[in-house]
Amino acid sequence: MISFGHSKKKDGGSSTPADDKSNHNSQFPILNSQLSILNLLKKHWGYDSFRGIQEDIIRSILEGHDTLGLMPTGGGKSITFQVPALAMEGVCIVITPLIALMKDQVLHLKARGIKAAAIYTGLTHDEVLTILENAVFGAIKLLYVSPERLSSELFQKKLSHMHVSFICVDEAHCISQWGYDFRPSYLEIGTIRHLLPHAPVLALTATATPEVIKDIQDKLEGTFRVFTMSFERPNLSYIVRYTMDKPQMLINILHHTPGSAIVYARSRRRTKEVADFLIKEGISATFFHAGLDNAVKDLRQRQWQTDEVRVIVATNAFGMGIDKADVRLVAHIDCPDSIEAYFQEAGRAGRDGKPSQAVLLFNGNDEYKLKRRISDTFPDKDYIRTVYNHLAYFYQVAVGSGYNYTFEFPIDRFCYTFQHFPIRVEAALKILNRAGYIEYQEEEENRARVMFTLERDDLYRLHSGQANEEAVIVALMRNYSGLFNDFRYIDESLIAQQAGLTLPEVYDTLMGLSRKRVLNFIPQKKTPYIRYMQRREDAEHLMFPPEVYDDLKKRYTTRIEQMIKYATTENQCRSRMLLRYFGETDTHDCGQCDVCMERSGEGPDQEQVKTAKQQIVSMAATKPLPFTELTSINVTADAISEAITNLVEEEVVGIDGGMIYLLDERLSTNL
Repeated sequence: MISFGHSKKKDGGSSTPADDKSNHNSQFPILNSQLSILNLLKKHWGYDSFRGIQEDIIRSILEGHDTLGLMPTGGGKSITFQVPALAMEGVCIVITPLIALMKDQVLHLKARGIKAAAIYTGLTHDEVLTILENAVFGAIKLLYVSPERLSSELFQKKLSHMHVSFICVDEAHCISQWGYDFRPSYLEIGTIRHLLPHAPVLALTATATPEVIKDIQDKLEGTFRVFTMSFERPNLSYIVRYTMDKPQMLINILHHTPGSAIVYARSRRRTKEVADFLIKEGISATFFHAGLDNAVKDLRQRQWQTDEVRVIVATNAFGMGIDKADVRLVAHIDCPDSIEAYFQEAGRAGRDGKPSQAVLLFNGNDEYKLKRRISDTFPDKDYIRTVYNHLAYFYQVAVGSGYNYTFEFPIDRFCYTFQHFPIRVEAALKILNRAGYIEYQEEEENRARVMFTLERDDLYRLHSGQANEEAVIVALMRNYSGLFNDFRYIDESLIAQQAGLTLPEVYDTLMGLSRKRVLNFIPQKKTPYIRYMQRREDAEHLMFPPEVYDDLKKRYTTRIEQMIKYATTENQCRSRMLLRYFGETDTHDCGQCDVCMERSGEGPDQEQVKTAKQQIVSMAATKPLPFTELTSINVTADAISEAITNLVEEEVVGIDGGMIYLLDERLSTNL
C-alpha cells in the first residue's frame, strides 16, 4: 500500500495527510518523555530551532509512522534521524553505503557525548561481535551499518535481540533499480523489515524523481508519510560555460571567484592532471579519489577543510557527508552522466546560504563522451558472456562447480590477460551481479596488519634512536596482543593518536620498521572481490531479464539525454530545468543562471566585452598572452569569458598550453 498524495505546507515543504495511520504506531518505539526534541537539539548541536521539514519528519518517526524525507544536499538530513534516536528508547539502525560518512558521523557524535558505532567491511569478527553485543545491551544509541552487512548471519542473529527504535535508510534512492545509483545490497533491507516488524522506517534521499520515490516505497513495503523540501537553492547560480579549453576557462573562473572550491573530474588520473595544472598556474590545489590510501585521503581532506589548500580536484568519491559550508564554487570539468549526480555534487556549494556558483564546463566532445558511456555501461550481451567465461578460465572454475567460491579480483591483471578494457569489464561484472550469477564487490577495504618478526626479548633490547619508531612500537604493544605469533589488524589512527604522530608519519614509520625487518607490515588496501552466487553455467545459457539489462539501459540512455539537454539548452532557466526534473511544478526563473542573466540583459555588458576583446588582442600583439595576465583587464570575469569565446569563434586568437596568441594580425584590425 502506497500513500503518495502531497499537501503543501507553509514552510515550502509538503507531506502526506497527517491523519495517515501506520502499522507501527507506538507499539515498539517508546518516547522518553524527559527529553524534548528541542532540548536535545540545543544540548548536542547548539541550535535553537529546526530548519525546513526537519521537525515534521522527526515527529512523524516519534509517532511510529514509516516516513520518507526528500531533502536537498545541505538540508540537514542527519538531524532528522539523530535527534529522534536520542529521544527514543533503544538503538537506531542507520543503513548507509558510505564508509567514510559512517566513520565521520560516528566520530562527530562521540565528540558530542552520543553513543554511536559503525559496522563495515574490514572489521575483525571480534570487533563486530563487541559492537553488536554493546547494541544488544543498550550501550549504543546509533548503530551505522553498511548494506552488505545486513545479510550476515551474525548480524541478523544479534539484531533479533536488540531493542530497535527505528531503521533509518540513508541514500534511499540506492534501493531503486530505476535510480542513478542502484545498489543490489540495499534490497536486503526488506529482510531486516521482516525481522523487525514493529520498527518504523525513515528513508532519506537528496536526489529522487517521482518514479524513484514510488519505487522506494514499494521496495521498503510500507505506507509512508512523505515530506518534501523544495530542491530550490536561491543562493546558488547554475552556470554552463561552453569552451574548447576547459583548463584555461577553469583558471579564469578561479581567478575571479574567491574562496574554497571543488572541481569534479571523471577519472582518477584526470584529478591529478588538473590539480597539477592548477598548481603550475599558481592556485593552491590537491586531488582526491577512492584509490588513495586512507591516510592520504584524510590528510588532503583536512588540508582543504581548514583552507590550507583552496581547491580540491576529485572524482565523485569526494563530498558525501563533507561538512564544509563555505564552498563558493563547484566546477565540473567533466560532465556527469545524470542530472541526479550533477545536482547532488553541485549542491555542495554555498551550504552556508551565501552566494555561490555551480559551473559546468561543456563542449561538443562531452556530448560524444556521454553517448559513448551508454555502450560502456551496457556492453553487448555476448561481450558479458565472454567476460563470464574468462572469469572461469582465470580462476579455473569448471562448468557445474564454483558455488559460493570467493576470489580476489586483480582487474588490471585480468584485463591484461584477456585483452579487455577495465571500464567495460566492470560494467559486465555489475550486470552479472544484478542477474544473480556473481557478486562483485568493488574495492572492499582491508585494514592494515602487523606482525613482529623479532622475538619479544630482542625487541626489548632494540634501541633504534628514532623517537617515532619507539613511539609506534610502544603503541602497538600497548593495544594489541599476539603480535609475535600472527598478523593482527591495527587501527593506524589509534596508533597515531597515542604516539603523537600524524597518519602519514605512522605509515612511513611502519614501512621503515618493515624494511629493517623489525616487523611485517601489510598496508591497508582496497581489493575487489568476485563470489560465485550460482554454479558456473555454460555462458550460452546466461539469461539477462529486461529488469537487469534492457529496461535499465533504456533509463540510463534517458538520463544521458536529459543531461545533454540541460547542458545544451540556452533558452530555459537552469534552476527551473533542474526543479522540474525532480517533479517540482511550482517553479520560477532564478534570475541568476547564465540563461537568465543573458535573457534579462544582465549578462556581460557588451561594451565590457568589446573592451576585453580589444585589450586581449593588444596584449597578445607582440607575444603569446598568459591567461594569468587577464586579471589586469578592468572588466568582469563574464565579460572576459565571452570575449575569449568570441575571439576564438571569430578565429582571431587561438589557445595553446595556457597561452592566447593571435592567429592573424590582420583579422584584429576591425575590432
